[in-house]
Amino acid sequence: QVQLVESGGGLVQAGGSLRLSCAASGRFSSIAFMGWYRQAPGKQRELAAGITSGDIINYADSVKGRFTLSRDNAKNTVLLQMNSLKPEDTAVYFCYVVARRGFLLKEEAFWGQGTQVTVSS
Repeated sequence: QVQLVESGGGLVQAGGSLRLSCAASGRFSSIAFMGWYRQAPGKQRELAAGITSGDIINYADSVKGRFTLSRDNAKNTVLLQMNSLKPEDTAVYFCYVVARRGFLLKEEAFWGQGTQVTVSS
C-alpha cells in the first residue's frame, strides 16, 4: 500500500497564504504523478496542481500565477504554496498520487484524506 500524509490547510483571510504538504510512503518503485485536487461544496473534484515524473506541472486556470507546486523527490513530497487566496479557493484539498508498484510497475492511484482550506472574505 501507499500512505499519504497531508499537512497544512486551515483558515485564512482573502489575500493570505497557506502551504500544503503531502508525503508519500510505502511500497512503490516510483511516482508517476503527484499533486492536489480540490472539491468545493456542491462542485466536482478538480485538479488544482500536479506534477508528472517528467517534471511537467499542470495548474488549474483559476490558480495560475497564485499557486506554486514543488516536489522533493528524495522525500516523495510535494508542496503547494498558495498565495493571494480568494474565497473561491475554499475547498477540501486532496493529495493524489499515481505510484508504480510491483514487478510490472503497474500504476495505481491513491488519495489522501483531505484537508480543509477556508478563505474568508
